[in-house]
Amino acid sequence: MMTEEYTKHEYDVVVIGAGGAGLRAAIEAARSGAKTAIITKSLLGKAHTVMAEGGCAAALQNADPRDGWKVHFHDTMKGSKWLADWRMAEFHAKEAPDRVRELETWGAVFDRTPNNLINQRNFGGHTFPRLAHVGDATGLELIRTLQERGIHEGIDIFMEYTVRHLLKEGDRVTGCVAYTRVDGDFHAFSAKSVVLATGGITRCWSVCSGSWEYTGDGHALALWAGAELRDMEFVQFHPTGMVWPPSVRGILVTEGVRGEGGRLTNSEGERFMFDYVPETFAGDHAETIEESDQWVEEVVSGKLATVRRPPELLTRDVVAKAINSEVKAGRGSPHGGAFLDISHRGEEAILKKLPSMHHQFKELAGVDISKEPMEVGPTAHYVMGGVRVNAETQESNVPGLFACGEVASGLHGANRLGGNSLSDLITFGKRAGEHAAKRAENLAQPGIEDSQVQDAIEVMLAPLMRSEGENPGLIYDEMRDMMQAKVGIIRTKEEMTEAMDDLIAFNQRQEACFAGTSRKYNSGWHQALDLKNMVDVSTAATLAALTREESRGGHTRDDFPGETEDWGKIINIIYMEDGDVKVRQEDVEPMRDDLTAAIKEVKTMIAERAAEQAGGGN
Repeated sequence: MMTEEYTKHEYDVVVIGAGGAGLRAAIEAARSGAKTAIITKSLLGKAHTVMAEGGCAAALQNADPRDGWKVHFHDTMKGSKWLADWRMAEFHAKEAPDRVRELETWGAVFDRTPNNLINQRNFGGHTFPRLAHVGDATGLELIRTLQERGIHEGIDIFMEYTVRHLLKEGDRVTGCVAYTRVDGDFHAFSAKSVVLATGGITRCWSVCSGSWEYTGDGHALALWAGAELRDMEFVQFHPTGMVWPPSVRGILVTEGVRGEGGRLTNSEGERFMFDYVPETFAGDHAETIEESDQWVEEVVSGKLATVRRPPELLTRDVVAKAINSEVKAGRGSPHGGAFLDISHRGEEAILKKLPSMHHQFKELAGVDISKEPMEVGPTAHYVMGGVRVNAETQESNVPGLFACGEVASGLHGANRLGGNSLSDLITFGKRAGEHAAKRAENLAQPGIEDSQVQDAIEVMLAPLMRSEGENPGLIYDEMRDMMQAKVGIIRTKEEMTEAMDDLIAFNQRQEACFAGTSRKYNSGWHQALDLKNMVDVSTAATLAALTREESRGGHTRDDFPGETEDWGKIINIIYMEDGDVKVRQEDVEPMRDDLTAAIKEVKTMIAERAAEQAGGGN
């Protein structure tokens, strides 16, 4: 076998990914004294964190003093359909306020209240207004702040490098192998700790809010290295993505539009969300929701709660399925979605609160949202599933391999609440970086085993070595269309069984595809390599979805409607054995007594507020 040249690098901590989670992890690792590098597939600043426009959820208590970590913990657990890792939910609820205030001290400029506190807005599934925001560009401000901070920490950054292989010594991870996207050069990184912060997998579906980078790289790297994934059946289809024109299909329309009063209507002009208000929420904490004029009002223990919210701010899974149902019933908008109207707020308020959305629709769709409604529809937006990590350290079951942000799992269970993604990034990004650096402190620098690197390079070069084969772009498009059709927002056993067979065929096709012979500026080669991640990650999501015979959160089975009590206590664990993706079930660990008491305390508070309101005659 011919040996290829490659460049060697040595670091204490290597962070793969430069979004909010990766930047925050790298900052913390560097602050802890570790020699730190970030490897990013794209350019610095082009992170999906930027799409988190609505805000960052943290119980700062600026909008309502009754908020607190216990209420945020309750809302996250309830939103997750009680499948979240309760330890992660506890850390998140307790630490998010400090992480937000820390961002402010680092220069983040949040919108202010009249008292000059950080302003907070309402969002679906949150009891109180809790989202710290910067108009509708919160994620952009978070990335800007973290990038500026990162520069001062002396972090080395490798842009337009794609990591394709994790190096191992026995069970532990000791680095990674990457190639440069511009020239096709190879690089091997020795690292005492590796942090995955690669984001999500939504590029596996043809209608998605993610751009070309979101091909499940981190999920696949973890799986190939022996790490476990959990909750892979739970994919969040954000209710509102652009549906027209075709070139922008799937681009996100922030939940902030609905948070600021946006109304969803069908082709008949009906505000249809009132027809989809859930009668009950299953589980130990039964609640009903009733319609009242322009609002839905939560009923707890027979008492009307004080929190009223528009039906458009029900949780994302409910709203996405409602739009999907209206389209299927023939009441959709002209291009297969629904209408979202914010024009009643007036141009001045819209330009102040939603400037990015105003610009986005004007430029991309020729629509002035201050005068006419938008057309929106569900778009694959976020995967709740990912690398299974220790709640405290963010380390996977593979020593030396950490994960944080969307590539990690646990915090969101079956459904993520809007705004929890940004606070997830900064809370667990910090923890991952801190513990990755701590692990590196007393370790010798691992050696780079040449045979491992050469094997990885051989796999990477395979699509260029064949003299003929199928165009990888064709396979890529067909596989995404298949996942959209058979493992989309509504699922059945029949379609997913077909999808599993299809994925075996797609795997065979990707192994035989031909991407030309050049390593320079060859997007076909990059796509050919992405296909392997996408096949394995799509298989993981489909297998988990096929196994869970109920509907819960971001997973809806047409053949198993509704939640079942048994499945409410089980999580699916995905792992790889002899090159095959496999699944097993584990019981959810019972919640600690003091946290169970905290949940009850929040329920009691809501009921007492309801009684006061009823007594006051409101």
